[in-house]
Amino acid sequence: MVAVLSLLLVVTFFVVASRVATVALVGTGMATESANFQARSALMGVGYTTSEAEDVLNHPVRRRIVLWLMTFGNAGIITGITSLLLGFVNAAPTQTAERAALLAIGLVALLILTRLQLLERALNRATKWALARWTDLETRDLASLLRFGHDFGVIELFARSGDWLVETPLADLHLPSEGIVVLGVHRADGSFSGTPTGHTRVQPGDTVIAYGRLDHLDDLDHRHRGTEGDRAHDAAVMEHLQDRTLGVDQSP
Repeated sequence: MVAVLSLLLVVTFFVVASRVATVALVGTGMATESANFQARSALMGVGYTTSEAEDVLNHPVRRRIVLWLMTFGNAGIITGITSLLLGFVNAAPTQTAERAALLAIGLVALLILTRLQLLERALNRATKWALARWTDLETRDLASLLRFGHDFGVIELFARSGDWLVETPLADLHLPSEGIVVLGVHRADGSFSGTPTGHTRVQPGDTVIAYGRLDHLDDLDHRHRGTEGDRAHDAAVMEHLQDRTLGVDQSP
C-alpha cells in the first residue's frame, strides 16, 4: 500500500512541477500552450526538434528551467517505476485488486483537481510568488518580452476553444477599456494579420500579440467564455480606470 501511495505522490509531483515550469516559461514571454508543451516534454524526457525548442535552448532562463525539469523528471520516472513494481510484484490477487483500485481512485481525483479553474488560478498565483520570493530567475527579458514601463509589455497569447476572446469581433470585446491593445494575430494557417480591425475575430489556434498590463494579459490568457469571463473583464476595466485616475496609464 505504501508503494502505491508513493506512486501517487510521484504523479502529483509531476503535475505540480509541470505547472510551476509552465508559469515560469510563460514569464519569459512564451505562449501558455507552448510553455505547457515544452515543460511536459522536458519533464518526461521527450525531445522535439521544433523552433520552440530552439527558442528554449537560445534563452538562458528557459534553458535553466528545462535543465531542472530534465533532472527531476529522470529521478521521478525511476522512482515511479520502482514504486509500481514494489506495489504489484509478488502481491496476492486480493492485494493487487485493492491496490489497483486505490491507484485508479487517486489518479481520477488528481485529474479532477487539475481541471478546477479556481485551484489552477490559486496555484498560478502561488507559483509566481514563490518564483519571485525564492529564486533569482529574471523571467521577463527583452529577448522575448517587450516592456515599455512598470508592469506593462507585449506578450503572445495562444487562443484555445472556449477562451473569452475567441470568435468575437475585437470591437465587441472592448479590450482597450481594460488597457489591452491587440497588435497582431498569427493565424493557425501560418498567415499574419498585422493590422487587426474591430471586425477581426480571433479563432482557436491563433496566437495573439497584445500590449497591456502584464497581470491583465495573464488574466486574459486564462479567461474563459461565460459569466465568469465577463466579470473578469469588468474587474479589469475598473482597475484600468483606477490606474488612469492615478496617472499610471501606459496605453498607447
